[in-house]
Amino acid sequence: MSDLFAPQGGWRVRIKDLSGGADDGISEEIGGFPTLMQANEFIRRYVRDSIEICRPRGMTGREVIDAWFAFGEDAEVIDAGDDGWKSGPHIAVFADQPADRHDRNWRALDPRGDDSEPEDEE
Repeated sequence: MSDLFAPQGGWRVRIKDLSGGADDGISEEIGGFPTLMQANEFIRRYVRDSIEICRPRGMTGREVIDAWFAFGEDAEVIDAGDDGWKSGPHIAVFADQPADRHDRNWRALDPRGDDSEPEDEE
């Protein structure tokens, strides 16, 4: 798949609520990503941020993963097939290695326009 063949209206991503609180596990769909690369990076950062939100101080990587699967959010690029970023191969590394502010800043890539960074949560 190529960015030259973006779907009408741009690429769309689907945010999935792992806690089971949303219909069919889908909490939101966001459209308007001009390139597949931007959509992929958005969801990578979004998932990274979700994992960090599930990381209280002192948790082991395994505990972070368990908390993320219970309370976090996953994401996918709709209709990207094998070219879409997948969280599965990255979750253990993300859980073991805390992210910096840049790795969590999905807002900078959000086509809806709010690129401000959130306040520190500590």
